[in-house]
Amino acid sequence: MSDTPKPSVLFVCVHNAGRSQMAAAFLTRLAGDRVEVRSAGSAPADTVNPAVVAAMAEAGIDISAETPKILTVDAVRASDVVITMGCGDTCPVFPGTTYLDWTLDDPAGQGTDAVRPIRDDIEQRVRELLTGLGIAEDGGVRQPQDRRTR
Repeated sequence: MSDTPKPSVLFVCVHNAGRSQMAAAFLTRLAGDRVEVRSAGSAPADTVNPAVVAAMAEAGIDISAETPKILTVDAVRASDVVITMGCGDTCPVFPGTTYLDWTLDDPAGQGTDAVRPIRDDIEQRVRELLTGLGIAEDGGVRQPQDRRTR
């Protein structure tokens, strides 16, 4: 067991029904229990976008049982990294927390064909996030690379 606590990541989008749900699902799939994953929104929808559920199912990830959650100050405070999804949502700012904004198209009102490229973009960003956190997708921990050597 590592002495280092596992990082926690919060994905935020207003309705927590599309982009943030996809990002959380990809991070959960790729990192397993090595990262604490949350998603939330300031005005959560009643359900996750059906086109998002269908696009994620095509990627082998079932999010049909997920429900949009309300963004709380406690969720932000408990997170090491807070990622907004280009949807204009704002979060309370706490020292020591990393804040990122991923500019992504909105899947709301779109069909599965339009959601696929958004899904693929999110998957790539999540993979890059894992690298930045020093977590390998296979369960190992990556050693920080020495940028002086090529």
